[in-house]
Amino acid sequence: MKTVKKVDGRSEKARQTRARILDAAGELFVRDGYGATALQDIADEAGCAVQTIYYSFGNKQTVLKELVDRTIAGDDEPVATMDRPWFRQAMEAATAAEHLRLHVSGTRAVLERVAPIMKVLEAAAAADPGIAALWPNQEDPRLIVQTAAAASLLGKPGARTDLTVERAADILFGLLSPELYLLLVTGRHWSPADWETWSRQTLETQLCKRRDFDATRY
Repeated sequence: MKTVKKVDGRSEKARQTRARILDAAGELFVRDGYGATALQDIADEAGCAVQTIYYSFGNKQTVLKELVDRTIAGDDEPVATMDRPWFRQAMEAATAAEHLRLHVSGTRAVLERVAPIMKVLEAAAAADPGIAALWPNQEDPRLIVQTAAAASLLGKPGARTDLTVERAADILFGLLSPELYLLLVTGRHWSPADWETWSRQTLETQLCKRRDFDATRY
């Protein structure tokens, strides 16, 4: 007789409660600021007891960290960026130009989610030295991702042959950074679509052979 695995109702309820808490925290942190938002405010917005937040997260710093991590990923699934469908699709592209098109498009989706919370994180870190300790000193995860993308891209038809993986990764790391996205989209009021087109054009001139793309088509 086939055994049917039962869904753990308590685990699912706890997951939903955590999601509500993070949703509430994100809305309040962006609207009112990290410093001005108390755990009781988050509890009221999420419709739960403040003790539930202490039990699930421990403190407000951890709420912020998990909010940032979830925002970058796009969901609460334990799937690394390099295993995400958008990243894998770009890695499997046949040419360097197509790889860039898919990679920039996927990065735009991440940055559109992340941009508001990055401003919160910057302000929170300035006011609370303990925030920086939530991410121990280690190689920047973004650089690891961009290095993998660069190594794959440089091995494809249409890529420049005079670049090292390290230099290509640095170019991707800098041009696709949250800081530059915020500067242009928030600071200079570019649309995300304008940012995507400009980033793709700029990266093609930096990473692809000139004959393999035509800048006039944009």
